[in-house]
Formats: sequence, structure tokens, C-alpha cells
Amino acid sequence: MRREFGERFVEDVDVALLYVRDASILELEGKALGVVFPVDEEEVVELVRWAVAERVPLFPQGSATSLSGNAVATSPGVVVSFEKMTRVEVDPVDGVAVVEPGVRLEELNHELARYGLFFPVDPGSVKSATVGGAVANGAGGMRGAKYGTMRDWVLGLRVVTGRGDVLKLGCRTYKCRNGYDLVRLFVGSEGTLGLVTEAVLKLAPVPESAVALLAYYDDLEALVEDVVRVRTSRIWPLFAEFLDAPTSALVGLEERNALFLGVDVNAGAEERLLQRLTSIVRGEVAQRAVGWEGAMKLLEPRRRLFSGQVASAEREGGVLVIEDVAVPISKLPEAVRGLKALAAKHGVPLLLGGHIGDGNLHPATWYRRGEGAEKVERFLRDMAQLVLRLNGTVSAEHGIGLLKKDLVALELGKAVLSYMRELKQIFDPHNILNPGKIL
Repeated sequence: MRREFGERFVEDVDVALLYVRDASILELEGKALGVVFPVDEEEVVELVRWAVAERVPLFPQGSATSLSGNAVATSPGVVVSFEKMTRVEVDPVDGVAVVEPGVRLEELNHELARYGLFFPVDPGSVKSATVGGAVANGAGGMRGAKYGTMRDWVLGLRVVTGRGDVLKLGCRTYKCRNGYDLVRLFVGSEGTLGLVTEAVLKLAPVPESAVALLAYYDDLEALVEDVVRVRTSRIWPLFAEFLDAPTSALVGLEERNALFLGVDVNAGAEERLLQRLTSIVRGEVAQRAVGWEGAMKLLEPRRRLFSGQVASAEREGGVLVIEDVAVPISKLPEAVRGLKALAAKHGVPLLLGGHIGDGNLHPATWYRRGEGAEKVERFLRDMAQLVLRLNGTVSAEHGIGLLKKDLVALELGKAVLSYMRELKQIFDPHNILNPGKIL
């Protein structure tokens, strides 16, 4: 390793400690043998083949913003940081960008703005999240109500499997039917099947304009019902985000339930659509915004959700547990009622927020170290049962990693998991790629 990578293989224990964790609650001792920084696909191939020969686990990492433990080094192995692979090629005519995994999503959009284009996937960690990490995690985010998640915007991939093979998957065209859809298999695979060295991303034109509003509600269920009303009024929101009253106070807003609602529009239609939204929304409209930049700025307090929840748990001397479930939009009122009832039943604190425009809720709770963890575990299992009864899912965008393995097993069942294990065996027969995650 030292011969091939020189100073880009770091064995210093203190440096390695910076790369063995992610943003989840997991508090594991550093177990990395070192950190390696490849600069191209050829080096990634060499690295995997070395790891196969030496039977050394590899733990791929973007910017370690994962909340499910899928970027954690769990055993003595090598962390693979892609931060030096940052090449971007934009083709505005074809409407694609060919991007290496270390490019940060916000930096990509700065480059795309020169062409009047953008990459719509917008996770809360967009300023630090990388393309490779977003692909591996199947990231979603703020604009999911309109634009979906990574699985909707990745056209092709180049990956290095656990056998050391380079696979070119998908196409550079919007239409592509060339056999099994292995691109979507790898999107969300959390680095367990292969290491992404290049992604072909579909792009969209930056909308001409947008309108947005911030509305307060005294009743959380009324807020949820208004989102359903907007959807049934044939309005397709760009974003529909919410914070419950305690969480709103944590991010600097009034201590009331807050709805952030935005719609992209053609220039000239702003006031008409803003009036229409105002007529549908029954909450107290506190702020309005016109224009793309104004709409994005109005959304900024919502981006502070995670940091606010972390601060709240730390003030209580607790460990934050932030969840990630989704239900059909029509089931949102029932889901919110059910979550509040379960929190009361188990005697656990509850902070609610999330991407309500696509049914994705982020209930958060916490427990004090040494006490209360059992109550939280029971709450989480009942939460999973609730969302599954509502035809939902236990993981919308945070992935499975280490923290969701039991809950996803509850959702999928033994037969599906057995097929997943066989797929893992095909692509990574020596179990060197992010071992222990998902399955």
C-alpha cells in the first residue's frame, strides 16, 4: 500500500480516527488500519485487488454525513476516501454531467449554474454530501416532493466490484434498456457491492421562478391535512417541509408547527400561484417569497433540523436517535397521530420534522446514556409496525447501514434478504466491501 499510494496512504492513528465514524449515533472505537486517497479508477482497481489478496476490508466514504452507520469502519480495515476524485464534465446539450465520486453536490450545482442547469437532489447535508456518497446511500432530500431521489437521476455508473472488475453500467442517454437495471441495484447499495468511480447524472433546467411560503399552525394534524389538500388541488410542490412546534423553536422560529411550502413556476405566474396557495393553506402565513433564490432562502431554517435536534438531545444529556420513515401521502395524518400516541405510550420525547411533501417523516427521540435505551428501542419497533401497516417503509433516504438492519428485516422478510445475500456474494465474494452493513 505504501509503495502504490505513497503519502496518500495514511496510517497515523489520529488521522484515521477522523474517518472511522459518520454522523450517526454510533460511538465506536476507531478500527481503521489506515486511510487511502485514490485519485483515479485504476488506483481503485489496484486497491480492491490488494484487499482481496490480503483479505482486508475496505470502507468507502464520501463526507461521512450518513445517519445510519453505513460509513462507519466496524473492523480493522482501510477507509477509502474519494475526496481527491473530483472531475466534472458537463454536456448541456445532452443534459448530463459525468462526475467523479468526490464532487460535493453544492459544488456541482455551482458549476451547473453556468449553463442554467442544476442537479435536483437536495439532501439536508447538500453543502458537504458527495456524489459518491449520495449514490451509495440513495439520497433524497428537500426537493424530493417534485424531483424524487438519486435513483431517479443516475443514468449510468462505473464501479469496481469486490472481485476487482470494472463494470460500466447504464447509459449516457435518457432512454436505456440494455438488460437488467444494475444501475438502480447499485444506487443505495451503500458500498457493499462495488466502489463507484464515475456517475452519469441527469440534469434539469433551473426553473424560471418559484414561490414559497412559511405558515404556522397550532394543530400539527391540520398542517399535515393541508399538504394533502395542496396535492389534491393539482399542485405539485417543489418542496413541502415541516417542523413541529418544539423543533421550530430549536431552529429560531416561533414555537409553533411550521410548514415550508414551495412551487416552481414560469416567470410572470408568481402572484397568481402564491394567491392560490394562500387560499388553500389554512395556517397563518408568516412569510412569503417570490423567485428561485428567495424560495431557497425561506427554506434555510428547515435545513437546521438535524443540528437543532442534536443540540436539544445534548442539552438533556441524551443520545439523539433520528428516524427516517415514509408513508403514502394520503396516510400522513394517521402516521403523525400514531407516532405521537406511541411516544406517549412509551414515555419517550418526540421531535417531528421531515419531507412531508413525499411522505417522508423524521421522528427524533433521545435517551440518556445508561438509561432509557430500552424504551426507545420499543418505540422504534412499534414505529416500524405502524408505518408498515400504512403501506410505508422503515427507511426512505437514510439507508440501512448498521442501525436499520433489524427493522428492514421486519419489512422485507427472510426470502428477500436471502436473495440480497446471494447478490452480495456475486459482486463481493470475499466480503471485503463495507462488511456488516445492510445484511
